[in-house]
Amino acid sequence: MAIFCCVYGLVALVAVGVTFVPVRREPFTIFCFFTAWCCGELALQWAVLTAAVFGLGLATGAFTSMVGALGAAALVLTFVGLVVLWRAGVAATSAVRDGLASAKGLRVDPALLDRPQVTDRAWRRLLAVPVRPSSVQVDQNLNYAGDASPRHRVDVYRSAEPAVGPRPVLVYIHGGAWIVGDKREQGKPMLYELAARGWVCISINYRLSPKATWPEHIVDCKRAIAWSRAHASTFGGDPNFLAVAGGSAGGHLAALCALSANDPDFQPGFEDADTSVDACVSLYGVLELTGDRSSSGRYGPGLRLTLERQVFKAKLATDRARFEAASPLHRIHAGAPPFLVLQGRNDTLVPVEVARQFVERFSEATTAPIAEIELPLAQHAFDILASPRCSATTTGIVAFLETVRVQAARPSP
Repeated sequence: MAIFCCVYGLVALVAVGVTFVPVRREPFTIFCFFTAWCCGELALQWAVLTAAVFGLGLATGAFTSMVGALGAAALVLTFVGLVVLWRAGVAATSAVRDGLASAKGLRVDPALLDRPQVTDRAWRRLLAVPVRPSSVQVDQNLNYAGDASPRHRVDVYRSAEPAVGPRPVLVYIHGGAWIVGDKREQGKPMLYELAARGWVCISINYRLSPKATWPEHIVDCKRAIAWSRAHASTFGGDPNFLAVAGGSAGGHLAALCALSANDPDFQPGFEDADTSVDACVSLYGVLELTGDRSSSGRYGPGLRLTLERQVFKAKLATDRARFEAASPLHRIHAGAPPFLVLQGRNDTLVPVEVARQFVERFSEATTAPIAEIELPLAQHAFDILASPRCSATTTGIVAFLETVRVQAARPSP
């Protein structure tokens, strides 16, 4: 038992440690991300398990030996670290409020942040698994491209209650490094909450690398947006207000869609379709792809190699213009729609400097509203599980989108 406590304690301590100090060195990056994500978003559950292991060690006298004493110390340090992480997740509510309060060009009514969530329950946060409420219905695997590809499918989330009026629309783009992922896996807490509040949420698939080569990914996203605007009324949606959101690679694609409205280079065969959006929410998005030392150069070499070998199938050194054209940071313009950028400060995969540089350049280039929410001790993919942090960010996203929608509906002075 002493050996078990020692091994568990040391492994858990390392996992907690990389949550506090992100490691961006290959080949450890993905492992460190996953362990840090589990610790950060499931801190309470891991703390309970760690306390149980400590109690078992005490009951069996496992801590009397040198190995046992080492295990006991590791368990105590792990438990303390997990409590700190859990409190940081709970405190995300304050970070959300502060981020929205300091938004440029947008005033979010604090009352929107005080509303209880329709779908959030204590037992859901304890399980941490998003559960679809009975008030939300899903239309699955609708074809948006008119072909047989399973990657050209969408799921539509909407309230089962009769619509009082046209419902605003959100298109959600999943992440996964442009290589993996599926519309069924990500963003569920946010989609459920928005749908329960009367939004029509359309979660999309798109072609993935290495089979797909850039810009096929963004072409599919654009086609899905055009389809969503054209078919929104079928689901009670309002085609006059369509927002886009996504996480990680999906955050990159969402931001690029928002900043390249009706770009014919990304709309082959449907150049006349309306692919503009009215707001964008980028969650830990990969907003710069060229390896700029002030932002994405901090990613480490893994991202560049993935982009060169599997996504673009071209070298950055010889095709830099193509990488820049795909980078939202380099596509900011005066006509950009309102943006909300959410980023964890301890993100292993996307350094917080990427979001900061994007927000700074956006604020300089346009008068469009922008808000940035930085989450202390938060890792990548914090919106996937029904954690306290995800509950806080979901509330903030809903408040931002509803504020932008109300603002957009007002006549210009």
